[in-house]
Amino acid sequence: MRDKVYILDVGVDNLTEEEALQRIGEFIESGTPHQVVTVNPEFLVVAQENSQFKRVLIEADLAVPDGVGLLWAARLLGKPLKGRITGVELVTSLAGLAERRGYRVFLLGAGEGIAQAAAKVLQGDHPKLLIADTYAGSPSPEEEEEIVERIRAAEPHMLLVAYGFPQQDIWIRRNMSRMNVPMSMGVGGAFDYISGSVKRAPAWMRRFGLEWLYRLMQQPWRWRRMLRLPRFVWLVLRSAKSQ
Repeated sequence: MRDKVYILDVGVDNLTEEEALQRIGEFIESGTPHQVVTVNPEFLVVAQENSQFKRVLIEADLAVPDGVGLLWAARLLGKPLKGRITGVELVTSLAGLAERRGYRVFLLGAGEGIAQAAAKVLQGDHPKLLIADTYAGSPSPEEEEEIVERIRAAEPHMLLVAYGFPQQDIWIRRNMSRMNVPMSMGVGGAFDYISGSVKRAPAWMRRFGLEWLYRLMQQPWRWRRMLRLPRFVWLVLRSAKSQ
């Protein structure tokens, strides 16, 4: 049985990173397709208006809590989460798991050459890591058949997709059964951070949950997206009041 905390009608798995890695290892050993999503406050706000995306989050085989906003919301709703599992840290931990068990990893998405650069960094930290392939591509329907065939030919155990949400998660859900990959996960901007093409917030800012501020300083064009954060707070407060 999955221990879930429901925030704005979406169940988020209440587990540590170590427990998440164990669960993902079980998915891979099963050999059947599974989808993992990394849920943050923006995901939940968009899901209120995008029913297709919301269904993907609800039906995912594992929904890890990414974002301090989820920790706050869970406490307010009376069922605290064990902790936060960020997408970047999870990707690096998955690389370690893949190295130890001989899993093949496919990195899909991000800008041209970014996935390849991220793969080199991951292999630098994990020399025996097997990279099945890297490819930028896009979530465009016109490219879908070609990308699916490329993934099938590479036969990865893990597929990490960096097309940004909700496109990456919907794309995975739509093609999961055809790709025959035991574990597929949307990773947003993780390749950008791992490759070094975008700088991560300093450790102290990450510790206090201020990545959003650092990101806004680095990429001012994101200000419209940041408006989802106060909306998330308002939606959670309204939900807590109605309980």
